[in-house]
Amino acid sequence: MIKGFREFVMRGNVVDLAVAVVIGAAFSALVAAFTEAFITPLVNLVLGGGLDAGKWVINDQVIDFSLMVNALITFVITLAVIYFAFVVPMNTWRRKQQTQLAEQPPEPSVEEQLLREIRDLLAGQHRAE
Repeated sequence: MIKGFREFVMRGNVVDLAVAVVIGAAFSALVAAFTEAFITPLVNLVLGGGLDAGKWVINDQVIDFSLMVNALITFVITLAVIYFAFVVPMNTWRRKQQTQLAEQPPEPSVEEQLLREIRDLLAGQHRAE
């Protein structure tokens, strides 16, 4: 059971997934900081400026419209960077690998090699007679 688990972990998919999660978390923090430092002030300026920009107060309940706009912008930036930095290169690499595999003929099995040798020997004996 432990051997099967070790094979599962070492197969590469789990390790790749763990690395992707760590990179994704770090990247998410980076984009959130960028949004808070640059995008939030710009959204607040567009929505009227000041600390209360993009906020509606109804019966002492605050509806923070700018928070949603900032979250949407963060989401779009994150998706765009992940797509162009990871998905596009990975798809290109996979297509290249598939074309290389399609161009290479499969290597004959041991049985096929032995049958070819036998065929060639028989053909050589038949010509010699």
